[in-house]
Amino acid sequence: MSPVFEGYERQYCELSANLSRKCTSTSVLDGELKKQKLSEIKEGLDEADTLIRKMDLEARSFQPNIKAALLAKLREYKTDLNNLKNEVKRITSVNANQAARDDLLESGMADAMTVSANQRGRLLISTERLTQSTERIKESRRTMLETEELGVSILQDLNQQRQALLHAHSTLNSVDDNIDRSKKILTSISRRMNRNKWIIGSIIAALVLAILVILYFKLTR
Repeated sequence: MSPVFEGYERQYCELSANLSRKCTSTSVLDGELKKQKLSEIKEGLDEADTLIRKMDLEARSFQPNIKAALLAKLREYKTDLNNLKNEVKRITSVNANQAARDDLLESGMADAMTVSANQRGRLLISTERLTQSTERIKESRRTMLETEELGVSILQDLNQQRQALLHAHSTLNSVDDNIDRSKKILTSISRRMNRNKWIIGSIIAALVLAILVILYFKLTR
């Protein structure tokens, strides 16, 4: 169950029990004190209405199976609130006679005791659920901490791998530089070989020419 719904539920149960006690005590009062108490009760009823609406909105945000259970519980709270409103209307009635007020007082006290017992039971249930929610939150926190530690370990491993990749990249750059120097050296050697070929070819041509000249002179004499 949502901790938000449970919080609204706990507030409503406490407020409903308080309003029941105020209704019981106000029914035997007269004059300005009674008006003051009724004004406080009406403000409490408005606050209770607000809590009911908040619980209704929260309940409708759940999945159907959970929502149905919450809405059923919410109907009980709405009935309880309507009973409180009816009791306030009976208290504020100026046309009721003394006998009716006595009956109302007796029935109000009995209803208040019943409502208080129900509220105490609901508060105990809400407290138990709140404890369960707290345990679930603690368990979630432990899981989150374990996940965080695992994430830190993974980040450390990734950092080590990054350093290894950077070192490999640096080594590759060094190899690339060596390859470039080797290419330059090979190019220089190739140029020298080509130049030497031309020199040797020129020498051979000169020798051949010299031999031909010598043969010519020998044959012509």
